[in-house]
Amino acid sequence: MEEEIKRNLLKREENLSPYACKSTSVIRLREEDTDNRPPFFRDVDRIIYSLAYSRYIDKTQVFSYLNNDHISKRMIHVQFVSKIARTIARMLNLNEDLVEAASLGHDIGHAPLGHLGEKFLDEISKRELNQNFMHNIQSVRNFLVLDNDGRGKNVSLQVLDAIMCHNGEILENIYKPQPKTKEEFFLEYETSYYDAEKAKKYRPMTLEGCVVRISDIIAYLGRDIEDAIMIGILKRSDLPKDVVQILGDDNSKIITNIIDDIVKNSYGKPYIKMSDEVFKAMFKLKEFNYQNIYNKAYDEEKITYYRDGFNMLYKKYLNDLETDNEESSIIKIYTSTMDQKYLNSNNYKRIVIDYLAGMTDDYFLMEYKKLLEEVK
Repeated sequence: MEEEIKRNLLKREENLSPYACKSTSVIRLREEDTDNRPPFFRDVDRIIYSLAYSRYIDKTQVFSYLNNDHISKRMIHVQFVSKIARTIARMLNLNEDLVEAASLGHDIGHAPLGHLGEKFLDEISKRELNQNFMHNIQSVRNFLVLDNDGRGKNVSLQVLDAIMCHNGEILENIYKPQPKTKEEFFLEYETSYYDAEKAKKYRPMTLEGCVVRISDIIAYLGRDIEDAIMIGILKRSDLPKDVVQILGDDNSKIITNIIDDIVKNSYGKPYIKMSDEVFKAMFKLKEFNYQNIYNKAYDEEKITYYRDGFNMLYKKYLNDLETDNEESSIIKIYTSTMDQKYLNSNNYKRIVIDYLAGMTDDYFLMEYKKLLEEVK
C-alpha cells in the first residue's frame, strides 16, 4: 500500500514537460530519511511551518503603518507569487511543488519595513562587515543557517537556488535556466556578499526557478497599483494609456494578460519568454510604479526616523552582546535559543544583523520606541 501511495503522489510527474525538474533530480545538502511526500512537496511543509514564515504576517510589502487592513503585507505577496507561479507551472507542465516552495520562501529574509529596511541593513552591513545585505541572500541564509534554532533546515538545492535567483527588481524578456552543481551554487551564494551587481545577474538552475522570478514581478505590479489607489496616492486614470491598452487597468487584467502571453510564448520551450509588446509594457509599468508609488511610500522625515532606528538598535544590541547584558532582548529571546554552532560560527556583528533582519515591523518599532525612552 505504501508504494501505491507514493506512486499516487508522483503520478502527476509522468506528464511533466521534458524541461521540468522532477523529484528524482532533487539535491539535498544532507542525507535524510524520506517519507511518502515527494521531496519538493516536503520543502513546502518545511517552509510554511518555519517560525520565519509566521513573521511574514507583520512585514511590510510597500506601505508601513497605514490604518487599512486591506493593504498588502509580505504574507499576502508571497501567496500571490505562489498562485501565479503555480498557474504558469501547471499550464507549462512544470513541477508545481518546486515553484510553490520557492515562491513561499523567496522573501523570508526580508527586513522589517520592506526594501527601506533592506537598504538600511545594507548600509550597516557594508560599514560593519564589508558585506552586502540582500533579502534574497538572507532568505537562503535563513534556511541554511538560521531556522530551526540556528541549525538550518534541509531545504533542497533547487528551492534554495530559485529563492536566491528570484530578484524581482530586474525584468527580462527571456529567462533561461543555468544548470549548476552544488559547488557552483555555493560559489554564487558566497560571492553575493561581496559583489551585488554580479549577484543580480544570477540565473536559476531550473525552469521552475525562472517561473518564480517572473511571477514575483507579476504579483506586485498590479497589486501595488491597487494599494496605491486605495490609499489615494494614485488614480486609475493616471496609468499610462499605452500600457493599459496592452495589459489592462486593474490587477486582475494585468495578471491574466501577462500569464497568457508567457504561456503562449513559452509552451514546449526550455525557457520562459514574453512577447516584445508585453515585455515593453511591463517595463514601462514598472518604471511608472517606481516614480509614482515606491518613491512616495515614505517622506524624508520617516526615512530619517527609521534609519536612525536601525542604527541605534544595531549599536545597542552589539553593546549588549559584548557586555553580556542578559536583560537585552537579543539575548533573552534570540541568542539564548540558538544552537551553539551558530553562536561559535558568527561574530556579534553578524548576529545582530541576523536579529534585526528577522524582526517584524511592529517588533522593530516597539524595540526602537523602548530604546528612545531609555536614552531620554
